Amino acid sequence: MAPPSSPVAAWSQYLGARIAEMLLTVGDPAVSLRMADRVGAWICALNARHRDRAFRHIAVAYPDLSPDQVEALVLRSFKHFARLLVEICYVPRILHATNWMDHVRLGPIARAAELLNAGKAAIVLTGHLGNWEVLGNTFTVMGYPLHAIARPIDNPLVNDWLLGIRRRRGMEIITKWDASEQMIDVLRSGGVLGFIADQNAGDRGMFVPFFGRLASTYKSIALLAVTQRVPIICGYAQRVEPGLQFDFGVDAVIEPDEWADQDDPVYYVTARYVHVMEQQVRRCPEQYLWMHRRWRSRPVFERKGRPMPRGLRDRLAQLPWMTDSLMRRLVETSEPARSETT
Repeated sequence: MAPPSSPVAAWSQYLGARIAEMLLTVGDPAVSLRMADRVGAWICALNARHRDRAFRHIAVAYPDLSPDQVEALVLRSFKHFARLLVEICYVPRILHATNWMDHVRLGPIARAAELLNAGKAAIVLTGHLGNWEVLGNTFTVMGYPLHAIARPIDNPLVNDWLLGIRRRRGMEIITKWDASEQMIDVLRSGGVLGFIADQNAGDRGMFVPFFGRLASTYKSIALLAVTQRVPIICGYAQRVEPGLQFDFGVDAVIEPDEWADQDDPVYYVTARYVHVMEQQVRRCPEQYLWMHRRWRSRPVFERKGRPMPRGLRDRLAQLPWMTDSLMRRLVETSEPARSETT
C-alpha cells in the first residue's frame, strides 16, 4: 500500500480496506473463494509486470517445465494470492481456541511442541508460502504466543487495525526497525519470535542456495539463533481443498547441536532453513508468491562479471545436502549472462 499523501487519503485507504473486508466476509466463504479465483485470473491477465516476473522465477526454479506448464503454474499462483487475501480476512473469525481443529489438520509438530511446552525460547520461521497468518494464529491458539516481526504498513490507520486483529488472538507484533534489543529480550525471557524469512536482503545480504540459484537472505535470524543458542522451528500452513482448511506442521527443528561444529555456523543455519523452505515450496509450488523479488539482489562477483569465489564454493561444498549437480547449477546460474532475473 502506497503511503497516504494526506489525512483524507489515509482515511480513504482505511475505509476502502474495511469495506473490502466486509464484502469478502459477508457471504458464504466458498462463494468468496470462487470469486477470488476469478479475480486472481483477472490480475494475472492484466498485470504483465508481475506475471512476467513470476514466469521468469518459476522457469529458473523448474528448468524442466515447458513454457505451457510454467504459464499454468503462474496462473495458479495468482489465484492463490487472491485466495490468500480472502483467507486473511476470515482467519480471525475461524481460528479460536475452541474450534481451530475444525479448520487445521496437524502434521508433524512433536519436537517443536516438546520445546515450547518446556518453556524454551525459539524462533519460528516460514516463507511467503501457503497462509502465514494461519501459521501464526494456530501457534497462538494452541497456547504458544508469538512475537511476530513485521514491517509496519505506511498507512497508520490500516496498520493499527491489522495490529489490533493480530493482538486479539494473542500475537504480539514487533516492528523490524531498531528491534534487535527487543528481540533479544523476548528470547532471553523464554519467548518465541516469528519471522517470514524469505525476503530479499539486498546486495549485502548472505547469499545461499534457493532453487539452484543464490538468493540474498538476512543473516540476522541465524545470528540471533547462534548467539542466543535457541532452536529454529521451520513451520508451514498450507491450504487444503476445499474451503478454509489447512495443513499445519513443522518440517525441521534446527537445534544448536546441529551447527556447533560448523566452520561458519551463521552461514550454515541460513542455508539450512532456506533449504527447508525450498522443500516446502516444492510440495505445493502453486501456493508460493513467485511474483515477489526473491532473486533481485546479486552477489558482488556476479555484478562484476567474475567467477564464483573459491571461499564461497568451499562453504557451499560443506553443506550436507550439496550435490555435484546442484553445485554445477549454482555456478551456471551465477554466470554474468544469467544475472538478470527480476
